[in-house]
Amino acid sequence: MTSRHATLADWLAHCERLHTAQIELGLERVTSVWQRMGITLGTPVVDAAAGQEAADGAPVVFTVAGTNGKGSTCAMLEGILMSAGYRTGVYGSPHLVHFEERCRINGTPAKADEFLPHFEAVEQARGDMPLTYFEFTTLAIMRLMAQAGLDAVILEVGLGGRLDAVNIIDADCAVITSIDLDHMEFLGPDREAIGSEKAGIMRAGRPVVVSDPKVPGSVVAHAESLGADLWLFGRDHNYAGDRQQWSWGGRNKRFNGMAYPSLRGANQLLNASGVLAALEAVRNRLPVPAQAVRTGLATVELPGRFQIVPGQPTLILDVAHNPHAAATLAVNLDQMGFFPRTHVVWGAMADKDMAGMVEKLLPLVDAWHCCDLPTPRAASAQQLADLVRALQAQPGPVTLPKAAVNTHPDPMAALHAALAGADPADRILVFGSFFTVGGVLHEGLPRLNAPHMPGSTPPNTPSSAPAG
Repeated sequence: MTSRHATLADWLAHCERLHTAQIELGLERVTSVWQRMGITLGTPVVDAAAGQEAADGAPVVFTVAGTNGKGSTCAMLEGILMSAGYRTGVYGSPHLVHFEERCRINGTPAKADEFLPHFEAVEQARGDMPLTYFEFTTLAIMRLMAQAGLDAVILEVGLGGRLDAVNIIDADCAVITSIDLDHMEFLGPDREAIGSEKAGIMRAGRPVVVSDPKVPGSVVAHAESLGADLWLFGRDHNYAGDRQQWSWGGRNKRFNGMAYPSLRGANQLLNASGVLAALEAVRNRLPVPAQAVRTGLATVELPGRFQIVPGQPTLILDVAHNPHAAATLAVNLDQMGFFPRTHVVWGAMADKDMAGMVEKLLPLVDAWHCCDLPTPRAASAQQLADLVRALQAQPGPVTLPKAAVNTHPDPMAALHAALAGADPADRILVFGSFFTVGGVLHEGLPRLNAPHMPGSTPPNTPSSAPAG
């Protein structure tokens, strides 16, 4: 198939021009185009009794929804299944630096030219049907994975669940990681409403694993009305741990004496528990030995999820972009041990609960470096700085010393400034958005040395900001 655009960048520019809205929820358009493409992925649900029947050669499809923890859950599923010898594909969004990160085949991002025929196929099938950037690119990636000869496909929901483009595929196993307040203008005003939207990825007669320990009633009610096989944390899967190791129990399976997952953070055992429950739920189709579980969890990597970069000062990268994630980030920072000072590089979207993010971290931060981001959705560095100063000025139960607040034109400039003001024993946190973390990763991991240390060199300034 000859592609009418010569490069992936040309196709992505074409996708950006097609639709005036960045987000338009609904499955009618994307379902229509997918059907015209004549591609199948996974096994359609015919009725509840046929829910676990598989078409010959069809991959097992996992769909992962949730407010936070989706990327980590997808990465752990991928790592364990690859360790067990299965051929895996993962679709996730947004990306940190390069679009190709959105599609991993056997742990490696697809090459730019591998996308071209699939973008062309979507273009031919859509006719005059308008598709958003997310819908168009999702269809292209799902077609790529459908033709890749995979054993397992892991689809990360972009927004919500019920009306997200990946929900045109019938998941063999659905996973809901956490449910909290985010994207409320699209998903509803509270956890019950948001849970109902995320429950839309369930299918009749098929397993749905919930990792959230405080599951909304709307999720349970939807599973029961649909006849889905609901796996609840605390009832159908659970974990326990001490300082050295942890153990997990499902309905009929146990793992004891495991090393902690290589992904750091307070909620990673919740995510891992959901992953192991999902694997137990599909064990008849994808049996996984214990050693693959241990190896997969011990070696999994995912940039930007409480990622600690070696060097002086210590650098932490985290894409936390809502109050729930910021609260977890604050716990993780508090558990790191003593650092004389904490310097923060922060950029965020204007439609997020920015005050909720800042309030979680205020007691831990000695210097704020607020930055502009290269997207119209972003709040300006000045808006962020004004918010921090306003929150610092509010009376509270404990009077905290006022942290310094500065503004910068981009994340890398903010990182330079944080580095200039940091001692070797300090730490620097970069957080708030995929754009913020991506902005300091654009030319690879920064290699930091405090400027007054011998042989130190500042990180390179990126040539451009990430998209997505």
